[in-house]
Amino acid sequence: MASDTTPVATPGKMTPEEEDFMIEAAFRDLLDGYLKSNHRKKVEIIERAYRFAKEAHKGVRRRSGEPYILHPIAVAKIASQEIGLGSTSICAALLHDVVEDTEYTTEDIEQHFGPKIAQLVEGLTKISGGIFGDKASVQAENFRKLLLTMSEDIRVVLIKMADRLHNMRTLGSMAPNKRYKIAGETLYIYAPLAYRLGLFAIKTELEDLSFKHEHPEIYEEIASKIRESEAKRTAIYTDFATPILEKLDQMGLKYEAKARLKSVYSIYNKMVNKHLPFEEVYDLYAMRIVFDCDDPGKEKTICWNIYSAITDLYRLHPDRTRDWIAVPKANGYQALHLTVMGPDGNWVEVQIRSRRMDEIAEKGFAAHWRYKIGEGDEESELNAWLKTIKDILDNPEPGAIDFLNTLKLNLFSSEIVVFTPAGELLTLPSGATVLDLAFALHTDLGIHAIAGKVNHKLVPLNHVLASGDQAEVLTSKTQLPQPEWEEFLVTAKARTRLRQALRRVRQPLVDKGREILEHWLLDHEIPDTNAVITKLQGTLHAPNRDELCYQLGAREAILGDFLIGPLKKAAEGDGKRRQTGFLSRIKAIGKKMVPGTGEAPVESGGPTQAERPKINPKEIYPLRMTAEGSNFKLADCCNVVPGDDVMGFINDSGEVEIHSLDCPRAQVLKAGFGSRIVATTWESVSERFLAHIHIEGIDRHGMLQELISLISTHLGIDIRKLDIEASAEVFHCELWVRVSDASVITALCEKAREIDGVNSAARVNH
Repeated sequence: MASDTTPVATPGKMTPEEEDFMIEAAFRDLLDGYLKSNHRKKVEIIERAYRFAKEAHKGVRRRSGEPYILHPIAVAKIASQEIGLGSTSICAALLHDVVEDTEYTTEDIEQHFGPKIAQLVEGLTKISGGIFGDKASVQAENFRKLLLTMSEDIRVVLIKMADRLHNMRTLGSMAPNKRYKIAGETLYIYAPLAYRLGLFAIKTELEDLSFKHEHPEIYEEIASKIRESEAKRTAIYTDFATPILEKLDQMGLKYEAKARLKSVYSIYNKMVNKHLPFEEVYDLYAMRIVFDCDDPGKEKTICWNIYSAITDLYRLHPDRTRDWIAVPKANGYQALHLTVMGPDGNWVEVQIRSRRMDEIAEKGFAAHWRYKIGEGDEESELNAWLKTIKDILDNPEPGAIDFLNTLKLNLFSSEIVVFTPAGELLTLPSGATVLDLAFALHTDLGIHAIAGKVNHKLVPLNHVLASGDQAEVLTSKTQLPQPEWEEFLVTAKARTRLRQALRRVRQPLVDKGREILEHWLLDHEIPDTNAVITKLQGTLHAPNRDELCYQLGAREAILGDFLIGPLKKAAEGDGKRRQTGFLSRIKAIGKKMVPGTGEAPVESGGPTQAERPKINPKEIYPLRMTAEGSNFKLADCCNVVPGDDVMGFINDSGEVEIHSLDCPRAQVLKAGFGSRIVATTWESVSERFLAHIHIEGIDRHGMLQELISLISTHLGIDIRKLDIEASAEVFHCELWVRVSDASVITALCEKAREIDGVNSAARVNH
């Protein structure tokens, strides 16, 4: 929790009186914000919780030197003013580190503040230290605890979000490897979780802060360009908004209208995904209109009246209208979105919301409690989601990282809505298939599914559903689950249920195969050792022992006499290795027991993992490559070039494996193996690296010749591969070149864009 971070600012020397004044001022700021909310005013219990926490943390400081109590106060302020929680949550936030870091127990909290606050503090203590620890199994278990508490009381997770947000805001002076770990798990788990809970403002800030700490230079470059273009952007927005505001005034509405700027992280994603420079990201802002309405029954009508007024002024984009009022998102989000052509010729999105919708959009499910009309309103979609989460928790994946990835699937950001033949509405992740729908309806439907009917047409199980489809699942009692189904499943529940079903079908055959293997080894006097089983797996192409047993049980593989010789040889070799290893250990122990004997160390065939120089993750690791070799290994999942923002990962062999910070695999490593992440810096690299560049534009005579001349002659860059294709006057070029560092790629792209007819030139990273 708080111990994971260090605040950016280090307070100067203060007297105890000045420090106490600063702490009291911070608490008063929290209390003033609470008193302005429309929660029932329970000031007395909040003041008691503050005094209790202040006394418990007395004399304790954060790494920056500031008093520790300022962290719980900041977390309570976020929970109150940014998420909208009430006095119970404020007290729990103030006390959230007391049980973990001091002598007080949960029973003490209950005695002073009652069972509800004690339950929240206990839930927060259970998941302390962040989601992830040093070992994968611990990470999975901590995440499991986090989500289990969610089904007991959602406020535990909301306070945890406030804690993570404050830690991210104060991440600046942490060691780089710690920053990568915390930023990585924030992007991987917390930001999607914030989205799923409807905390849009927090989700956006978590993404931006993670991006800022992972790519400080790129972040500052984009932020600087946003600041430089502000005057021009404001003028364009004013031209666009003025006629709309006049219409709204004529309608007699009480409203607020403003430009909502795209976040730095989302601009960066668009630049990377669409291969665009900053100057060509035109939808930098959207217009948001929030109107006051005391009668929820009139909200929909007002939204569509505003829609009508705007479309009278500007041309509507026919495919980009989103009605989230009739069918809210699974996280409760409601609004009407439309996209129109602005006076400058660019498309502008307009979001129309009532004040109630806006508060739910910004504060998520916390705001539902304020506007709750009946039990069904708040509970329907949230409880359906929590039920799915609980379903996965009750049947966790055998592998810890698989478990985390399965849960990650359920935090999907984009959704579709489909209908059953009876008219039942279901929310599924974008990309969901007929088989996902089958498992969503019932496990037995999924296991015995053979096909589907979508909009009355027969389709296969891997058919991808679209929003608004009416879908039906066809089944057969003789159908059995197939392993290849997992390749086209999207939802976490479907994957979990399929794997359980496959294990149930396979287990009898695995047990049978295990018996066959044991008896055969016994009959031929071959010991059941790791070396023997590894040799057998390699010969029969089985990735693990269970798969080997399954193949034997299913009669897909047979143990023959041709295996006896190689397996006995493997057993003998294993025996010798074990004996040598044992003698080596005895000698080593003997040397330790009798110091100063002058005995030479036992020689080995080469450096083992234990003999490699130990890498200190707390220090920045210099990346070097010379004629003799390199001190790092390039990961094969991302095309890294010197000068890129990269991180190191200490793999199982003790080598530093280099990944781009944006690499999807790196996201998993940062989230799952934080203690093995190493901050790196490029030092001396003599090799040239392969880079992939995508170029496109309007085709003309001599275009290819001009491109090749620029790259080979003017820039002196070696081309390794070039694929170019022209269709309907437009050309697309895939280019692979050898470069010394990332700056060469940047220069090449800039020069290529200067060629007449070239619209874009950008690096392809993955």
